[in-house]
Amino acid sequence: MINIAGKRFKIIVKPNSKENKVEEYDKDKNAYRISIKARAEDNKANIEIVKFLSKTLKKRVRIVSGLKSKEKVIEVFQ
Repeated sequence: MINIAGKRFKIIVKPNSKENKVEEYDKDKNAYRISIKARAEDNKANIEIVKFLSKTLKKRVRIVSGLKSKEKVIEVFQ
C-alpha cells in the first residue's frame, strides 16, 4: 500500500503486466514499484497509472515528470 507523507512521490512503472498493483517500495531509489496492465505506447500506460492511483488513493493525481520514462513523479491533489 502507498503511504504518502507529502504531495509528491516517485514511482517506477512496469507496463504490460497481468494486473494493476503496487508491488513494493524500493528504498534504494526511494520509489514505489507499480505494475500496470496497459502497454507503454500511445500514452496508454500513463493514463492507466493516473486512473489506478486516483482510485487507490481516493484523490486526484497527475504525472509531474517522466511521461516517457519508467521513473515518474506523481503529484497528489487534496
